[in-house]
Amino acid sequence: MFKRIGNLFKGFLGLFIGGIEKRNPEALLEVEKENLRKQISEFNKGLATHAGLVEKLISQTKKLSKEETELRAKTAANLKAGNRQVAGEYAMKLKNVDKEHDEMLAQLEGAELRYKELVKARDVSVSSAKKKIEDLARNIDDMKVQTAMADLNEMASGMITHIGGSGDTLNRLEGMVEEERNLAAGRARVAKDSIDMGDINMQVAEEEALAEMALADFAAAEGIELESTTAINSEATASETTSGTMGPTVSQ
Repeated sequence: MFKRIGNLFKGFLGLFIGGIEKRNPEALLEVEKENLRKQISEFNKGLATHAGLVEKLISQTKKLSKEETELRAKTAANLKAGNRQVAGEYAMKLKNVDKEHDEMLAQLEGAELRYKELVKARDVSVSSAKKKIEDLARNIDDMKVQTAMADLNEMASGMITHIGGSGDTLNRLEGMVEEERNLAAGRARVAKDSIDMGDINMQVAEEEALAEMALADFAAAEGIELESTTAINSEATASETTSGTMGPTVSQ
């Protein structure tokens, strides 16, 4: 019974965690990135240990090669000197060292090959994992875009069925805006009609007269002759009269 309750609890917990993961795919992706970094670090530690073994084998091989050369020289020297017994001893050592050297070279070759295979396996695995992470990141971005588009489409679909009907908020708002606009236009017209244009025209005439007086003073000071304003106005009036006379005659 307790086992069944435990399984049920695990099931609910799994559903809860799965729901969180679905709602937060970026967080889950970041966790996987961190796991990948840890795995690469651990793998590199093991690879470094193996590389240390390879370097040790290289050092031992070089040492045996040097010892082999020395034993070969000593064997030849004693043999030429007639020291057969000593030469025989050196020859036996040389034989053993040569055998050990060959075995060490075989181990070194195997270790070096294994190291290269491990490096290649690491690079391929890391490249594959990185590609999968990049693909997932692009898919997450695309999922967000598609989700946003779906939300907008659903929103637009809902708006089509709720906006534009009689008596809705937009229609009431349109009526209120139109009413306020007409009221404001009416107030503006009343305010315009209330303006005393006589005072305004008088003020304009005064400003024109003052400007003419200032201009006359300036012309007198500079010795410039000015045509009188009356003559100019008479010519303008005559021109307007002539234009009106030459216009089309309307039949009664």
